[in-house]
Amino acid sequence: MSALKRHERIMEILISHQEVTVSQLSEMMNVTGKTIREDLAKLEDMGLLTRVHGGAVLAQNDQYGILSGQGTNTKHMPEKTEIAERALRYIQPNDIIALDGGSTTLEIAKRLPSFPLTVVTNDLFILSELAKREQVRLVVPGGERTRNMLISSQAVEYVRGLNIHKAFVSSTALHPEFGLSIYTGDLVPFKKALVETAQHVYGVVDHQKFGQFALWTFATCQQLDMIITDSGLSTEQVAHFQQSNIPLDIA
Repeated sequence: MSALKRHERIMEILISHQEVTVSQLSEMMNVTGKTIREDLAKLEDMGLLTRVHGGAVLAQNDQYGILSGQGTNTKHMPEKTEIAERALRYIQPNDIIALDGGSTTLEIAKRLPSFPLTVVTNDLFILSELAKREQVRLVVPGGERTRNMLISSQAVEYVRGLNIHKAFVSSTALHPEFGLSIYTGDLVPFKKALVETAQHVYGVVDHQKFGQFALWTFATCQQLDMIITDSGLSTEQVAHFQQSNIPLDIA
């Protein structure tokens, strides 16, 4: 198994269980403890996990569309709120929108205006939030539950057959060259389907993720109509993305 595959597998295990030991990973992937410790050190350097005695814990759940059992996460909440409020400007009555899984898109769902909308989503917390909205028509592609997401190949094909006006997608990282990327490969096909199917695509990404890249790219920056971010983005990052002709909407 290549180092890239090991890193992806380690992140998938951590996302599912929140913590793991070196011995568990060594046995699962049939490599030495030394190799696993080197992998964990690299992933820690990237800010994805925190090493503890004998293993590691996940650093930031909210980066991966993973929320607590209550569907809440207070980390970077001011930034998420800014982005969500900004995103509402792009939503009109009777739109067919898609909300990708994640804590920022959940904040968008909580703030949707009281007018008729069709919302496509595979995030269970977003579904729970919008189920009480009488004017919202929910479209659920379906699939097997993986963390707080519903995922299946059939769901991907279902999405490709829809007429989606606007898709709001989340990402672990955003880079001018490597685009929008994540560390969990099981979410890539669904995200790609949203990006390739929707008439307009908006990235909702907080400033901490700018200039970073992860294992799997699911969209280039050029595939997005707009990247919506918070007011914490530095002037250097703004200039860097503008030089690459990447449209930004900064709260």
